[in-house]
Amino acid sequence: MGETGIIITLILFNIIFITFIGGIIIFIREYRIKKKAHLSQIISIDEGHKKELLETKIEIQTQTMQYIGQEIHDNIGQKLTLASLYAQQLMFENKSPDITDNISGINDIINQSLIELRQLSKSLTDDSIKNNSITELIASECKKINDFKKCTVQFSSTEEISLISYQIKSVIYRITQEFLQNSIKHSECKNILVSLFKTENGIRLILKDDGVGFDVDNVKPDGIGLQNIQKRTKLIGGSIGLVSQQPIGTELTIEIPL
Repeated sequence: MGETGIIITLILFNIIFITFIGGIIIFIREYRIKKKAHLSQIISIDEGHKKELLETKIEIQTQTMQYIGQEIHDNIGQKLTLASLYAQQLMFENKSPDITDNISGINDIINQSLIELRQLSKSLTDDSIKNNSITELIASECKKINDFKKCTVQFSSTEEISLISYQIKSVIYRITQEFLQNSIKHSECKNILVSLFKTENGIRLILKDDGVGFDVDNVKPDGIGLQNIQKRTKLIGGSIGLVSQQPIGTELTIEIPL
């Protein structure tokens, strides 16, 4: 074999070798792309499954609350009404002033319990989340806290925010309730600020109190409801930011894409 033949052989060998290496690189690249696409598909399916579970959970909770509310109205409410009628009959029949006063006091307690039970029954059976906007729901919740006069709650919203998704509306409302209840029970706060407004890609909820604060790294998540808030936020594709300083207070920010 001459020198020319050797050169041609080397060139062919190099071409074949480079082609082989190139094929391996392309194969690895395609494998990684397909693997990434497959993992993304698995994650997407998993997230879809979690959202379906959330929808089912919320639906079951709603149905359960409606059932409990109906039972309160139909069963316990009727029994208390009957007890009130008996008390009124005893008052009419009894001639002793002291006993009459005692019966009157019992009757007042029964009637007050009836009023509270009817309010509870109405709140459980009335689908307020479905029938009201998110701003109306939060404003109503803030008013309830203010009526207790334990602390002052200020709610601000830049504009009327329309949410078609019942799940997103429900989660935002429940997170707000959770934060308000936790602040009242644990933070010893005097003021709570609630803000809800639109962003370029979705909506932002900011909840802030001026309580004692806590150590975010060492606190038990389920102890103050953070675990609940984190799970709910994640299931609707949102992100959560939490800052707490002792003894300045706590600020929770929820970002939800729409």
